[in-house]
Amino acid sequence: MEKKAFLECGKITSTHGVKGGCKVECWCDSPKILCQIKTVYLKKGEDMMPLPVRASSVFRDMALLSFEGYPDLDSVMCLRGQVLYAKREDIPLREGQILLADMIGLPVIDKQDGRVYGHLSDIDFAPASAIYHVTTPKGEEVLIPAIPQFIKEVDETRGIFVELIPGFFDEI
Repeated sequence: MEKKAFLECGKITSTHGVKGGCKVECWCDSPKILCQIKTVYLKKGEDMMPLPVRASSVFRDMALLSFEGYPDLDSVMCLRGQVLYAKREDIPLREGQILLADMIGLPVIDKQDGRVYGHLSDIDFAPASAIYHVTTPKGEEVLIPAIPQFIKEVDETRGIFVELIPGFFDEI
């Protein structure tokens, strides 16, 4: 599967101050990661328009960003509601870390016997843990908590290896 060159990283929810600042809902692991990206992009049709970041900071669970070419409140008003994208190579990753976008579509495999249960189709985030949505070969959806007791290994080339309780997939 071909990896996307640009990934959604946040959404501008409102303006901030009078000097062209924006509050950005962060779709990265943390607002700190979003603040490390020096150029974000807006999607215009099929094209990506670069938006160089002039300044950034973290405010609670949001990122505060201001952009080159948007010096004041009036100029930045048009950006409200826009989804921001980042180039894949601009997203800082720790050694061995995998982007969630790269996990979608991976096969979900039993670590013990190699049985393929289906493919990861979505990831939700609950207070206790992430929830993996697995679409079975029959097209049914099964939810697996993304906790160490179930998820044993994630390899972006081979798949997601799980160890499930007996009976988890018996009815499917």
